[in-house]
Amino acid sequence: MQNSRLRALQLYPVKSLAGTSPGSAAVEPWGLAGDRRWLLVDEERRHVTQRSRPRLALAVAQVRPDGGIGLSAPGMQDLSVEVPAPGATVPVQVWRDKVDAVPASAAASEWFSTYLGAEVTLVHMDDPAVRRSVRQDYARPGDTVSFADAFPLLLTTSSSLDALNSLIAQGDHADEGPLPMDRFRPNVVIEGTAPWAEDDWERVRIGEITFRVAKPSGRCVVTTTDQRTAERGKEPLRTLARHRRFGDDLVFGQNLIPESRGTLRAGDPFEVLS
Repeated sequence: MQNSRLRALQLYPVKSLAGTSPGSAAVEPWGLAGDRRWLLVDEERRHVTQRSRPRLALAVAQVRPDGGIGLSAPGMQDLSVEVPAPGATVPVQVWRDKVDAVPASAAASEWFSTYLGAEVTLVHMDDPAVRRSVRQDYARPGDTVSFADAFPLLLTTSSSLDALNSLIAQGDHADEGPLPMDRFRPNVVIEGTAPWAEDDWERVRIGEITFRVAKPSGRCVVTTTDQRTAERGKEPLRTLARHRRFGDDLVFGQNLIPESRGTLRAGDPFEVLS
């Protein structure tokens, strides 16, 4: 894999909104700097994602240098949101985790509520170093994560997407393919590896940073959502169920935990360490 490299980076400042593609990004213990530090919650303070609100795919959040975000969405006026001042936190729920977070401005929550047609609140993770731990069965002491589903980063490979698209082309919903990589919402995309080689990786290096490969990524209905139209289909879950079922999970990609800090840059060399 001498020519393997980091093809692209993807950053998602607000969980479940559209991603952005920076040329470089700092890696912190809990993920890419600025990735999923913001979250929408419902009236019961449970996380709101594309699983129930596919229109979130059409909304965009851009990280500002001061950590705030700029929001845009169809039919909405752009809005700039400041990082909330330190203050009282509220408990929110991300899957089974209870996480303390700081509510954003009322204007930000009103913006999202208007866009979705449902009452939601935007919250910010003020200190990822102490707010949420990685799942204990995969973590080492001190491993933390942002508002991502479970792990700091998600890796996918171009060759596995090509292989998956070939399988989709042979199936009952071939007209839905080929699918773009944004269906899988990765943080890092690697090219120059063999299809499905990532199934066997345990430690990898991207540029100057090493990562533990924690576990395969089990996929959900979000992957069936066209990230440009918010419309849903059957793929890739139909094909993953036939060809990439690992126990209860339909697998595409691998979850990573950083072993060090540093900066990733598109084009960085990629190496499998074990």
